[in-house]
Amino acid sequence: MDEINSEVTVNELRAELIDTVKALRVQVVNQNSLSVGIDLRRKQQQTIKKEKTGSISKEEQLKIACQEMSSCQLCPLGKTRKNLVFGTGNPEAKIVFVGEAPGADEDEQGLPFVGRAGQLLTDIIKAMGYQRKDVYICNILKCRPPGNRNPQPDEISMCEPFLKKQLQIISPEIICALGSFAAKTLLNTEIPISALRGRFHSYEGIKLMPTYHPAYLLRNPSAKKQVWEDVQMIMKEV
Repeated sequence: MDEINSEVTVNELRAELIDTVKALRVQVVNQNSLSVGIDLRRKQQQTIKKEKTGSISKEEQLKIACQEMSSCQLCPLGKTRKNLVFGTGNPEAKIVFVGEAPGADEDEQGLPFVGRAGQLLTDIIKAMGYQRKDVYICNILKCRPPGNRNPQPDEISMCEPFLKKQLQIISPEIICALGSFAAKTLLNTEIPISALRGRFHSYEGIKLMPTYHPAYLLRNPSAKKQVWEDVQMIMKEV
């Protein structure tokens, strides 16, 4: 009798153990299914987010930024300009040239560096082995200061965010800052251009080479040698 009771007890324990294992197996399967579902939803959300941002080309992003600025009246220059001079060139450029402000020719045409200084810049770019269409060209200010006067601090502070957005969109390998205002603004320094040029600096992780503005070279042709030295350093990096 004791042997029978013992056998029954063992069978009951075995049955309870089997039921427990089955229950645990079902729970594990359910948890795995839930995890897979969560992972799939996360991947779908990440893909949708990537598609939304990745579907807009750099060219389109620059066009949108330009449109946003087209009616800008943040400073008095918005009322005196003929045309906004946003920037021109290759949105995928490895090199971006940044000047200080548009002149009379630029204001007339709505394009940067199209006057005498612009022609000299074009010659420099060609000497580097590029065309203007291969690089991107813009200015710190997008509107011409009356009489081609120097940019004012408040004008620079109002316009700089638009420049930052341009550079973030293009994400070049190297920025060439043309002239004192461009170099000082981007590097946030008061060090003169003569001391800044000739070596690379960093602008938000991008290599930046300050050099003399083409307009300065028209007045001081002897400085062309130093600009060519700076440009050669850029060519070696790209």
